[in-house]
Amino acid sequence: MKKWILASVATLALSAVLVGQGKTPILQPQMAPVGDPTYKKAMGKIGEKAEGWSQTSVAAGVDGKPMTGKTVTMTGELVDFSCYLQLGKHGEKHRACGQKCAKSGQPIGLLTADGSLYMVMEEEHDPRRDGLTMSDFRTAASDHMAHIMEVTGTMTQHGGYKAIYVAGYVKK
Repeated sequence: MKKWILASVATLALSAVLVGQGKTPILQPQMAPVGDPTYKKAMGKIGEKAEGWSQTSVAAGVDGKPMTGKTVTMTGELVDFSCYLQLGKHGEKHRACGQKCAKSGQPIGLLTADGSLYMVMEEEHDPRRDGLTMSDFRTAASDHMAHIMEVTGTMTQHGGYKAIYVAGYVKK
């Protein structure tokens, strides 16, 4: 609790300095106090470890070359990407709304302890495009909305956007 209060006071002080300099501060909500030991304990896992992109993603790439990606496992809170980015909404109070948004096709995000936000989606390009992955992945993400989860997939970034593509959600 004390760490959270200190972080809030520091954020307000920095905001006051920026406003005094004629700059607009960008205040971002914190997911959890830095160093909170409960943050590192994931409630579950989403995604399977895969080595690089699937065949459908490679084939769909421009000249058969998708963006560079690396396999990662990250821990964070599953959030409704849209509501978090626009309104800062996350956590248990936003769980029901986030679940509705995920089921309605809104983008899903992973908010890490350092405040980074990653879009999380199915890896398989053609099945994702053709709606053959949506049910299983969206159900899993919706079930765990607002939970701290371990997400494994292929991470890529471009132009400031960051995404983790998870494998293992193609309907069989």
